[in-house]
Amino acid sequence: MEEYAIELQGVTKSFGSVLANDHVNLTLKKGEILAILGENGSGKTTLMNMLSGIYFPDEGTIRINGKEVVIRSPRDAFELGIGMVHQHFKLINVFTAAENIILGLEGKNILSRRDMEKEVAEKIRQIAEKYGFDIDPYQKVYNMSVSQKQTVEIIKIIYRGADIFILDEPTAVLTPQETKKLFAVLRNMQEAGKSIIIITHKLNEVLEISDRVAILRKGKSIREIRTSGAVAEFLTEMMFEGKTFLDINRSEPEDRGVRISMEGVSVRAADGVLKLDNVSFKVSAGEILGVAGISGSGQKELVEAIAGLQKAETGKIVYYPPEGEAKLLSSMAPSEISKTGVKLAFVPEDRLGMGLVGSMDLTDNMMLRSYNEGKGFFADRRAPRELAEDVVKKLEVVTPGVNTPVRRLSGGNVQKVLVGREIASSPTVLMVAYPARGLDVSSAYTIYNLLNEQKEAGAAVICVGEDLDVLLELCDRIMVLSGGKLTGIVDARSASKEDIGMLMIGEGMKQ
Repeated sequence: MEEYAIELQGVTKSFGSVLANDHVNLTLKKGEILAILGENGSGKTTLMNMLSGIYFPDEGTIRINGKEVVIRSPRDAFELGIGMVHQHFKLINVFTAAENIILGLEGKNILSRRDMEKEVAEKIRQIAEKYGFDIDPYQKVYNMSVSQKQTVEIIKIIYRGADIFILDEPTAVLTPQETKKLFAVLRNMQEAGKSIIIITHKLNEVLEISDRVAILRKGKSIREIRTSGAVAEFLTEMMFEGKTFLDINRSEPEDRGVRISMEGVSVRAADGVLKLDNVSFKVSAGEILGVAGISGSGQKELVEAIAGLQKAETGKIVYYPPEGEAKLLSSMAPSEISKTGVKLAFVPEDRLGMGLVGSMDLTDNMMLRSYNEGKGFFADRRAPRELAEDVVKKLEVVTPGVNTPVRRLSGGNVQKVLVGREIASSPTVLMVAYPARGLDVSSAYTIYNLLNEQKEAGAAVICVGEDLDVLLELCDRIMVLSGGKLTGIVDARSASKEDIGMLMIGEGMKQ
């Protein structure tokens, strides 16, 4: 008889009029890796947040190791041996790995008992050796890569004695090499008897790492199937209730002239750290230029420098309009760039921090692009409302209506609103950072094809991405950054993931 680490029966959760989980049934066997699939708004993260103690179910039962339990807080979850690694890490930057790992544990006050650090570091090293982690217990978080921060989060859960692990989009910003390393660690954890749940939108990873797949659709549990023998097309059909056409219609680029030229640009952060180091490249109208790199390699600074949000310490950025004289962007503020008639649409990495205002509804967020087009003291709300309704319809945004505050939407639906608004401005230069982050497969492909439509309309598209499979399928060329330096620009039609991965770690492509 099979033993279960988790059994959910009839679990339901509502937020106002929105039914996030509708009598969901789910099982996780002991010592297995279970992948959870579902479109945006299907209730995956909500369900996991109930297991980790962030939300409390309206009805239904939860059994852990065969015993019915009540989970009212993250502390309850930890005491039951459940730990969750969220997509956005919960670490304190100025603390070391060891300090973050023991933070909050009873009897381990890091501020008054520094003498414990050596003992803690030794235990961390033992955990790392057992499962295959690579970690320096004394390294500060602010000096870590995304992969290293993720390692700290996982070890923090192991240190606390967890046997059940929930990972939300664990490979979202990892290189192919880092993903392989993570999967090796997860298999070691599985062999040690740990039970693991992974939420991901990457079907190839589901097929590679999981033993079973649980599929949610519109808040309901649809099916649990063994991964062996399953194919991506079948999983997609189960997620979307029928066949979904998933194909990026990449057209051949036309030579329509250079739109943006960056020459020897360096950008330094407020703390004095050089984030972009002597970078030069050109992007033409009618092409998609991908930007790849380990998180924090200068991608954010590159697109923000073009948008006028970061000042270049050296070098120059020039915009060549379809008609008229070239314009030096690197000497202008964002408002000045707008007044020159340069059309830059920018989808930032931090969608709620920089892209949208969470407390404002969809219509008002659309109006952020056009408020200064009103007459006198009155802003035109009709056009923004029509745009909001069009974005909701075209991108299938799950929302009670356009008057709903954006912060009440799921992360994937927030992303749809932001991308839809920016594309609607018909830019001559479109910059997007992680445009499909948090989106289900179907929604992501809708965004990719919208980017291709902008390319065909003559826009120069710069796309910062994390999924190399997508960049290779979507882009015409891919520029790779490593530690703020440009390590190469490759033809997306002929390069491989391994080639790009080597450039991302600054090693150069294998000959």
